[in-house]
Amino acid sequence: MKYPLLFLLLILSGCEKLLQPAPSQQFLHVANGSYAAAISDDAQYAVVSSITDGIAFWDLNNNALLYQWQHKADTDNYVFSMAISHDNSVVLTADQHTFALWQVNDGKNRGFWQLDAATVRDVAVSNNGDHLLIGKSNGGVQHITLATGRRLEFLGHTERINSIAMSPNGRYALTGGNDYKAYLWDTKSAQIIHTFSHPSRVTKVALDPTGRYAFTADSKDLAQIWDIQTGEQISRLQFSARQQIFSAVRFSPDGRFIATGAPSRKLALWDVQTGQELQQWQVSVKPNSRPASAVVHAVAFISHNQLISESSSGIAEVWEIKNESN
Repeated sequence: MKYPLLFLLLILSGCEKLLQPAPSQQFLHVANGSYAAAISDDAQYAVVSSITDGIAFWDLNNNALLYQWQHKADTDNYVFSMAISHDNSVVLTADQHTFALWQVNDGKNRGFWQLDAATVRDVAVSNNGDHLLIGKSNGGVQHITLATGRRLEFLGHTERINSIAMSPNGRYALTGGNDYKAYLWDTKSAQIIHTFSHPSRVTKVALDPTGRYAFTADSKDLAQIWDIQTGEQISRLQFSARQQIFSAVRFSPDGRFIATGAPSRKLALWDVQTGQELQQWQVSVKPNSRPASAVVHAVAFISHNQLISESSSGIAEVWEIKNESN
């Protein structure tokens, strides 16, 4: 970490009430900032989307660029939704009308698909790329099984989808939309298993890949962690802000913690059982950016004492978790 860079970032961030802990490592992935990013569950890989570099797939262990992909040749890249499968075998990317599946082992494309009736709002992918989940602007959610070509349309939502998640085996989906609802549902039958209600539009959902917990958050001040088996609330995240939007969420492998990112640069660590905030950081901004802001696109646990984030600044950053939180 170069201290002159730290001082510059603090100046650009404006007057702050508290000095936030600095990242222990930084890696520039996109010079001019990114549209979207996803990090694998085990923090091994990241995929980052930008106009300048297209879709860039990174080995985070070695900070090595492995692949660069494009949806359309010789045109600007507007990929806003991406997901990496839990087993790190495939990456699903989407612009407004097209989604594509890529193989991690060799970088080859496995297919492109087109949406005609609506636009893509969010995507998820199962292990091996066996199942794709596409959240749409018309409120529909499409579950696709590639081996058979089966397409199941979930019509439980009445307004546009904002966020989706899927279990690693592709069997269960969690979806949230502008109808103030999040649904956990079975992708074989489209039957709703649990309904999670909010007082405003649901903007972010996430699933614990081991099948323990679900996370749902709305556009105002309610973010909740649920027991997937019973549908009962485990905790509500405790924050004093009148409005808290989440742009990234990740459960720790042991299920004790949840890490969140926000459009306000904020990265935070929470206790799953109590909803108490344990630690917070602020991701860096691009030098000379006006306003001095950044969206946290993705976050993952490197270990029990480290997080890694990707943000719209185009910078991947490693953060140290205090010992008392472990």
